Amino acid sequence: MKIAVLKEQAEGELRVAATPETVKKFIKLGAEMAVEKGAGETASISDAEYEEAGAQVADRVSVLKDAGIILGVQGPAPDSLNGMQKGALLAASLNPFGERARVDAYAGLGLEALAMEFMPRITRAQSMDILSSQSNLSGYKAVLDAAGEYGRAFPMMMTAAGTVSAARCFVMGVGVAGLQAIATARRLGAQVSATDVRAATKEQIESLGAKAIFVEDVAGIEGEGTGGYATEMSDEYKKAQAELVSSHIAKQDIVITTALIPGRPAPRLISDAQIQTMKPGSVIVDLAVEQGGNVEGAVAGEVVEKHGVKIVGHKNVPSRLAADTSALFSRNLYNFLSAFWDEETGGPVLDEEIGDAIRLTKDGNVVNERLLG
Repeated sequence: MKIAVLKEQAEGELRVAATPETVKKFIKLGAEMAVEKGAGETASISDAEYEEAGAQVADRVSVLKDAGIILGVQGPAPDSLNGMQKGALLAASLNPFGERARVDAYAGLGLEALAMEFMPRITRAQSMDILSSQSNLSGYKAVLDAAGEYGRAFPMMMTAAGTVSAARCFVMGVGVAGLQAIATARRLGAQVSATDVRAATKEQIESLGAKAIFVEDVAGIEGEGTGGYATEMSDEYKKAQAELVSSHIAKQDIVITTALIPGRPAPRLISDAQIQTMKPGSVIVDLAVEQGGNVEGAVAGEVVEKHGVKIVGHKNVPSRLAADTSALFSRNLYNFLSAFWDEETGGPVLDEEIGDAIRLTKDGNVVNERLLG
């Protein structure tokens, strides 16, 4: 089985879907590895390192020729897949809801497109979960981005000239990114608080040494929504949460928002009126800006200032740590494919639980229930 690793063409995408480490592992499975020239340069991996690991490095057409599996970080443009083998597997982050026309085009090409972000959140698939691996580093980077924009120190410092107070950091949304943001802000010395609509996260927040800020009089989500994500809340809860946040946010120096609902616009957590209550020089980092944003006035790809508060809206935050996120992403792909590798057929044979969950197209048709409903 030949596996093709493509150079990313999306604007601002610096990651790569395979590293020399995973190239060697795939070769041990019996695969032939072909990497497009320059695929790893933006993730600090040279073509020579891929060749040393045993991969063929060539142009895109040569890499795609006869490949049974195509690996990418983001879904490649359909018109860039000239010469691909009909029936090949394409495994990448495919943004099925936002790029439905592209999914239809994959079906037309005869690809079996596998959306890695649809990986079910079950125990045996944890090592294959790209959302968790990439969100983890996004939460870390969000705190560093906030520190870079914040004009003061994070930790309390006691000096002969006086004491510098610790920054107050509030994390909204306690999934993988939020938990890492809490841990990172704590390591930098900030006073950290956090909130989430899922009551089950209160213990997680406190276990990291942060203060949990929760609506007490109105029921939230006791467990979690589908796939571990939050779901839409009642109007009563939204109102109570807004009042609680308004009183708390006015005292904060740093706010990091991470709330997402799969297949829907990001929930609005911070209004312009709430931003006005914050101290000048405060910083908000919106990790959901590409899905519409948690923060009113956030602009994707820009750092804007409203009422003296900086609102950071960097796109594709995982790509800002391309070497490490590529290493994790490529291991997710390897863990996935190797778990289903069949020695007799020389390739992966997917089961129903995971295969049906992530498969978007097959035999010229869109087949995923989440896209057909």
